[in-house]
Amino acid sequence: MTGTVYKSTGSWYTVKTNLGAVYQCRIKGKFRIKGIKSTNPIAVGDVVDFELETNNDETTGVINYIHDRTNYIVRKSVNLSKQTHIIASNIDQVFLLITIDNPPTFTSFIDRFLVTAEAYSVKTILLFNKIDTYDEDTLNEVKYLAHVYRKIGYECIGISAATGKNVDKVKSLMTHKVSMFSGHSGVGKSTLVNAIEPELDLKTKAISMQHSQGQHTTTFAEMFDLSFDAKIIDTPGIKGFGVVDMDKEEVGDYFPEFFELKQDCKFNNCLHIEEPKCAVKLALDNDDIAFSRYRSYLQIIEGDEEHYRTDNWDE
Repeated sequence: MTGTVYKSTGSWYTVKTNLGAVYQCRIKGKFRIKGIKSTNPIAVGDVVDFELETNNDETTGVINYIHDRTNYIVRKSVNLSKQTHIIASNIDQVFLLITIDNPPTFTSFIDRFLVTAEAYSVKTILLFNKIDTYDEDTLNEVKYLAHVYRKIGYECIGISAATGKNVDKVKSLMTHKVSMFSGHSGVGKSTLVNAIEPELDLKTKAISMQHSQGQHTTTFAEMFDLSFDAKIIDTPGIKGFGVVDMDKEEVGDYFPEFFELKQDCKFNNCLHIEEPKCAVKLALDNDDIAFSRYRSYLQIIEGDEEHYRTDNWDE
């Protein structure tokens, strides 16, 4: 039988067939030793083949094959283990929720997420949430960040999951697609999903005032079928986002504004650091490239996880 993984708890997987039948499945041990460098060999969104088995009058499944993925989002934990984790696969688009404060989302986190999405061919839309709570200065910050990311080709939408502002716009973008929602804990993912589809009634929690940090409400990634021909993957809040296995020479290719200028650099292997006649450095000097983007680029190619942690909560 063939089905799509809707939920993963680490040891059991909820798999739904095209006919709508749902089975709890496990995997054979061999999947864990196939060289997949990830804490989870199977992710939500994977298409799998499985065989049914009956134990104690309960019918379950054993997954024996994973179909090729069209794409996926993978991250490296920002801790000493450096383990990688596939968040979800076979995604049409990701909505990355961003809040300026309560809790803060730093540009280093946004850029690391976008670089990974570019590397694995996942379209990303930036949602600036909680705009109903911001004062004029904070709204100006939202407008500036939206300008930075729109300029390099990313769609940016200001929303309020609480008041419903632009929720219909998000909903229309989701129609006929598989969408993943991601971001820090507390940015309002579950609130937004509930605004889009109230029947789901996902749990939400208040922000921890001590650290202005969200409390985890989603423990495992899970896919849901929505009433308007759309699927959503809700994911646990991400504290840090480590970039996985990229050569220094290729990182710049996943910054669209850098890639566009690459051919104008004197050297075709230019790292855009100290090389002469670098088109990226010239654009930076002329304010055609945002300094925050260039700083994120340097942190990634230098493997500067420690400096990155000062901008984000660590795990």
